[in-house]
Amino acid sequence: MTFLDFYEYSLIGLLLGGLYALIGLGFVLVYKATRVLNFAMGEFMMMGAYFYFSATVLMGLPWWAGVGIALGASAVLALGVERLVLRPLVGQPTISIVMATIGLASILHGTAVMVWGADQWRIEPIVPRAPFFLGDAMLPGQLVWGFGLASMIILGFVLFFRYARGGVAMRATATDPHTAMSLGIDAPRNTAITWVLAALISTIAGIMVGAMTNVSPELGLVGLAVIVVVILGGLDSIPGTIIAGLIIGWIESMSVAVFGSGVREIVPFAVILIIMMVRPFGLFGTPEIERL
Repeated sequence: MTFLDFYEYSLIGLLLGGLYALIGLGFVLVYKATRVLNFAMGEFMMMGAYFYFSATVLMGLPWWAGVGIALGASAVLALGVERLVLRPLVGQPTISIVMATIGLASILHGTAVMVWGADQWRIEPIVPRAPFFLGDAMLPGQLVWGFGLASMIILGFVLFFRYARGGVAMRATATDPHTAMSLGIDAPRNTAITWVLAALISTIAGIMVGAMTNVSPELGLVGLAVIVVVILGGLDSIPGTIIAGLIIGWIESMSVAVFGSGVREIVPFAVILIIMMVRPFGLFGTPEIERL
């Protein structure tokens, strides 16, 4: 491998890691609010991409209108799921809620197949395709713009949670919902908002990824692969998810450069197994201490 190859693959890996971090942010938001890992997040990505496909390709609307329709439809879907599926399970064992998200993923996948079929569809990208040149390295334009968009969204959420009144209320609800309710915070409302925000993030990520790889029911598998990022960074840590996304993206890109595309899905899992033996709560996760 030449230095130029190392340089180019490293940049591509870091850009890809930015998209992983964006998808992982949706997982972290739901986990911080419910203490449950949402295994249907990938299917929310897929549904958002299909909503955009329906608006822009089937209905012939411009891309900006398609984005608005996709975000609105995803928000309605998230509210329905939170109200009809997850809210009745409040207080139940965690495994019950986890199994509900797994079942929800299967339902959404099956619905996509019934409504749109199993074929792959091309959609109009929301960012330019023209490549970027950084020195002698050529970088895919959609990946560069996607990284920039993902960075702005993540920064916006970090600032929202740290400084905005609504963000502070959501953090309080995630930390201790009973205490938050005793202080006058509407915990169920904040949980519903969290699901909506996670769905909106997934929709943007689904549109960007779908424009690069085509839209199909298998798009949801991308979200499942990002679970590696979330676990590595720490289930409740947004900065950890960002750093872990960059790490996993770089490792994936370099493993493709060295060993070929056949090991792309294997190497990240091998790395996380090694790290988890040393840091079982992830790189930046909060250890849970139980006092007897």
